[in-house]
Amino acid sequence: MKFTDLDLKPLILAGLRDMQYVDLTPVQEKTFPHVLAGRDIIARAETGSGKTAACAVPLVQMVDTSVKAVQALILVPTRELALQYVREIADIARRTNIQPYAVYGGFSIHIQNAKLNHGVDILVATPGRLIDLLRNSTLSLSNVRTMVLDEADNMLNMGFISDVEFIFSCLIQEHQTLMFSATMPKEIEKLAQKYLRDPLAISLNEGQKAPQNLQHHFLQINSKNRRESLLNYLDEAQPKQAIIFCNSRRNAEKLHDHLKKKLTSTEIIHGGLEQSKRTSLFNRFRRMEIKIMVATDLASRGLDFTHATHVINYDFPADTDDYTHRTGRTARMGRKGIALTLYTKKDLQKLKTVINTNNIQPVWQGNEPDLKHISHRHKSRKRPSRNFRPQRRK
Repeated sequence: MKFTDLDLKPLILAGLRDMQYVDLTPVQEKTFPHVLAGRDIIARAETGSGKTAACAVPLVQMVDTSVKAVQALILVPTRELALQYVREIADIARRTNIQPYAVYGGFSIHIQNAKLNHGVDILVATPGRLIDLLRNSTLSLSNVRTMVLDEADNMLNMGFISDVEFIFSCLIQEHQTLMFSATMPKEIEKLAQKYLRDPLAISLNEGQKAPQNLQHHFLQINSKNRRESLLNYLDEAQPKQAIIFCNSRRNAEKLHDHLKKKLTSTEIIHGGLEQSKRTSLFNRFRRMEIKIMVATDLASRGLDFTHATHVINYDFPADTDDYTHRTGRTARMGRKGIALTLYTKKDLQKLKTVINTNNIQPVWQGNEPDLKHISHRHKSRKRPSRNFRPQRRK
């Protein structure tokens, strides 16, 4: 199906033509009619499948420009994702007078409040800053007709649940709720039921969480030659652009210090950097001014790096969801990509779980390990308790 087959407003179609959007992706084709009909939805689809536009296009279509108030609210877990989301909406709505805006921490709340007072139709927000504005400004959500939780599994985990519940309590009017995510654990689906009315469940990645254009490469190493193995791979593969994930800020900083002595165009991004620095790095990476980006899981959720050809797990991901989100930064929107994961003998149990859970056809760099006698049982990371408020910066 093509966008021109939809009954969209002419100015929206013109904006989509400007973006060279022609064919709908499967998640867009499955969700559009139900979103426009006002149905509550839980949509699960692989990363890079066009979930942002699947949400953004109907929201722009549904805005009533005669109503001078926030009509759609989109909650996202990170500032970077908020900025990406609002850019997508702005591009879709470029030919209209619809005003999207993003609010997030690390930026002047007074400037954000002034913009909201000037008029915003679609608001993208991180939970903490939205709550600050609800408590300390005249922002009203009384005209919100559609509420979106993006990266819903992360937004509804026990670290975010109290913020989400507070925001829902502010929406006392009847409204539509949409949840989009690459992964949706069963316990999170159950939790979501109390927020949605007779939700339509749409799953386009059942048993296939990883993009199909993505090759999954695995290289066994020992801890002492981890850096050397990485450098050898980079020298051989010559990636056009790569993101290298580490499990902690400390590991990322140590790796970056080592790589920048050996390679040109290497940068690092983590939650300890100022917001302006992080935004600059992300934009430079998108413009392909940076070839190698060392990152923590801050960069693993939702962000669209179109030109990234390789994702490398320098540290083995903590669980299968982390693997899915990290590797989803490449092979987006039908493009091809390679994910390389370094592993040691200590990682064999987790390796087997990742391969089986994601239905991966592994490409072994070197000898294939014997996984037949490795127990498939793998304990997930323990969820924090309801009263525990974890640090959100990574």
